[in-house]
Amino acid sequence: MTLKFSLSILIALSSVNIFAEPLQFSLHKITSEQPGPTMLVIGGIQGDEPGGFTAASMLVTNYKIMKGNVWVVPNLNFESIIRRSRGIHGDMNRKFKEISKKDPEFDEVQKIKKIILNKEVDVVLNLHDGSGFYKKTYINRMHNPGRWGQSIIIDQERLDSPQFGDLSGMADNVQQHINRQLKNKAKFFYVKNTETSKGDVEMEKSLTYFSIKNKRPAFAVEASKSFLTHERTYYHLLAVEGFMNELGIEFQRDFEITKENVAKQIGNNLKISLYDNRINLEVEKARRYLNYVPLKKHSSLEYKKNNPLIAVVGNHKSLKVRYGNRYVTSLKPQYFEYDYDLESIKIQIDGIKKDISIGEKINVENDFRVLADSDYRVNIIGFAKKGVDNENDLLIQRKQIKPRFSIDKNERIFRVELYKGNKFSGMILVNFIESDNTQPLSMNASDSKMSSSNL
Repeated sequence: MTLKFSLSILIALSSVNIFAEPLQFSLHKITSEQPGPTMLVIGGIQGDEPGGFTAASMLVTNYKIMKGNVWVVPNLNFESIIRRSRGIHGDMNRKFKEISKKDPEFDEVQKIKKIILNKEVDVVLNLHDGSGFYKKTYINRMHNPGRWGQSIIIDQERLDSPQFGDLSGMADNVQQHINRQLKNKAKFFYVKNTETSKGDVEMEKSLTYFSIKNKRPAFAVEASKSFLTHERTYYHLLAVEGFMNELGIEFQRDFEITKENVAKQIGNNLKISLYDNRINLEVEKARRYLNYVPLKKHSSLEYKKNNPLIAVVGNHKSLKVRYGNRYVTSLKPQYFEYDYDLESIKIQIDGIKKDISIGEKINVENDFRVLADSDYRVNIIGFAKKGVDNENDLLIQRKQIKPRFSIDKNERIFRVELYKGNKFSGMILVNFIESDNTQPLSMNASDSKMSSSNL
């Protein structure tokens, strides 16, 4: 599935780490033309719980809503996610009863509260990863009533709400939906009622109880931290689908839901786009370092991404691309003035001339030849020929490019850069393929189903 680069980020480049300006969460509204309830799904309130925020992000990238609406905040505590911390400014999930205006997370907490209280929101779902395995009676240290993993959390049995007020009944139904699909009873989910209003001081501070006190039905889902991220994500998606069934929200996904398929989807097809598509990079299989990436001189970093868990962090000397709490690659910049006049260029691909848009990736079986106007200089990264400064109008085969200059670990994708004088005009990616039945990948913004807004 092709997604547009829907999240635009502006980052001031300086010698100071960009965490001086906190990363903000994003809201994604996955809507349908058929009226129905709206469910708000939140992930990442605690940054060390990847099952929850990964599942939430997959709703954005892999699901289509056919009836009703799903709003998703997959990266609520984005700084803590990137830093692999439960909460770099303390536990955000304990800041919903009261929070100081001096708290660095004050603005983000107020914004998510406003979304929760939006009149369109019918049910709130907060995705967590919890310790051990919740059981109603004590079995052992990891399986007892004090644990949280493999549970659906409610604060009370019922809520005086015109719709979806039977919290216990809905949670029971979702529990059964999950467990029907699990073969191992040791991994079953159970409903945990914290009975928050009866004196649970900690839970009174939580996001779900804030929602409950404001007459919004709310649940938390806890996948056990005893499992790897992909398995936790699988359980979260089963739970989310169970709640969508309860609400009458109809959906489609672009993969069959198994643990194995979820593992394949995580971190797949990650892309960033720099400076109005002058540069497009596929980063999920990128080399550990990408050197001399031509960034814009005297400018903030402008990038778009096709996954809400991607962040580019660092300073003017080195930028790290992260996917949630995973390191993906680093960009070592080289700075240029930018020329925006060039929109497309002719390239001969396996003997056929084509017009290729700047920023596009082309698939090449045997050879290619860039046919730029005389105003432009072509630089094929990894290719060198003695006495040649402009690699325009040269027939290039893969064996002529040094593999270590590929942007990917598979040594198939290479950069073709174009310059006008001393100004950078844009980049094309050349992907060497084995056969002719792979279609060129366009990275245009017109193919997306996803709507989002930064808050």
